[in-house]
Amino acid sequence: MEDSSTPPKIAIVASETSETAQVALHHFTAQYPTVSPEEADIIVAIGGDGFMLETLHRFIKSGKPIYGINRGTVGFLMNHYAESGLLERVTAAQPVTLYPLRMIAYQGDGTKNEALAINEVSLLRETRQSAKICITVNGRVRLNELASDGVLLSTPAGSTAYNLSAHGPILPLDSNVMALTPISAFRPRRWRGALVSHTSVIQFDMLESAKRPVSAVADFTEVRDVIRVTVQEDRSVTLTLLFDPEMSLNERIMAEQFGG
Repeated sequence: MEDSSTPPKIAIVASETSETAQVALHHFTAQYPTVSPEEADIIVAIGGDGFMLETLHRFIKSGKPIYGINRGTVGFLMNHYAESGLLERVTAAQPVTLYPLRMIAYQGDGTKNEALAINEVSLLRETRQSAKICITVNGRVRLNELASDGVLLSTPAGSTAYNLSAHGPILPLDSNVMALTPISAFRPRRWRGALVSHTSVIQFDMLESAKRPVSAVADFTEVRDVIRVTVQEDRSVTLTLLFDPEMSLNERIMAEQFGG
């Protein structure tokens, strides 16, 4: 954010399931003037990465930038905790624009479900049976049958989350690609995933869906017993995160690639 003689109006929200976040909320609201989220210029979110995702989804239509303060475990999407100088930090913070994935999931009864994902869309087997999935990219079948625990499509911002745990690549924010990563692939054994353009439309068709049911998850929105799922980046929706200049999201992602 650019320097301004008038401090920004801030709203502060905190994870209701975290005692440390609630204590921090009490300390901040005792020190700084706050307004409602509807009146705010900037929303300050106190908690962990999960709470940041919840906050981004909650205010996704507002277009308001969100500044996270870590009171969780990892805090990859958050800034470090400090009680002093909050307004100065928020004013000096650097914005990062993220674009979510739009998932359209179809169930066997014809129901169509839509959801947005900031980190990833994942397809997961529901039973002991492995999932069998056909993968199509931009109208061309690229993998006739993937037998696995599932598969996920990750944004660059989400590439250090579930994608990394599934041995997918870490993606720089400006890479303009998405990571398509199998989850415990059984066949083909040697397939480790693919990088696809951010403009790609990915279609997943479930094979033998009655015998091998699959659920589709966009961040924390789950649709069970899907038969087909399409995913693509939605640039009509923008999200803005704010980071302290000394530790931007770009720097964090770079550091992760070197074990930071």
